[in-house]
Amino acid sequence: MSTPDAVDALKRLGLSNYEARVFVALQRLGTGTAQAVSDVSEVPRSQVYGAADDLVERGLVELVASSPKEYRPVSLEAAREQLTERLARERDRAFENLAELRTETEDPSSGGAVATLRGRQPIDDRIGDLIRAAERRVVFVAPESRSIPSSLAATLRERAAEGVAVVVVTAEASERERFAGDPVQVFVMDEDNPADFAGRALMIDDDTVLLSVTTDDAVGEEAMWTAESSIGRILAQFMQSGIDSGTGRNEGR
Repeated sequence: MSTPDAVDALKRLGLSNYEARVFVALQRLGTGTAQAVSDVSEVPRSQVYGAADDLVERGLVELVASSPKEYRPVSLEAAREQLTERLARERDRAFENLAELRTETEDPSSGGAVATLRGRQPIDDRIGDLIRAAERRVVFVAPESRSIPSSLAATLRERAAEGVAVVVVTAEASERERFAGDPVQVFVMDEDNPADFAGRALMIDDDTVLLSVTTDDAVGEEAMWTAESSIGRILAQFMQSGIDSGTGRNEGR
């Protein structure tokens, strides 16, 4: 990693430009006066004092009692811990403040609006949130085994164990083995049926629906979802009709 890269990385961890440049310079010097740090970092000497003193307060640099005074960086392991703990504190503070603000407004996870998502991970996260919010029933249409990552499989098992009726509709017979012994009902469509669903689909309590399709771009998957809405109830009826039709054809064979 070059010096500019190291400086940029430290800035992303919360240091100011001058603090990052001074800290990197001290890694090269070991111990140095403000003038020596200025020569290496190209930070004006008058600014080195303030940046170095701030680093001392952060616990990243030690002040050496000498004349002129010198600065010495703490070990990299100690610096890593200090920055990691600071980031954790800032993260917790930010989300505590957001949680307080969120209680003053309507919960965006409910209420009838139709929202869209792009990308596999955001869609997986939303599916998990919706499954955890289910009160009575979950129907998850997952055409392929990879449609249900391990984290979602665990969530399905947990909700089923809590008494929620959980149904998985899939084209993969192996999913029966995956959920064997769990209170999860698995319907396996035959080879003629998977095309009934263009992608993943989720129905929660007959009024919340998420539908996704795969895409050819870097995003990979797009989805729309609506919670506790008239649109959700209509889509849920269409989903249920398709499931009933598919399972009926399977049972008739």
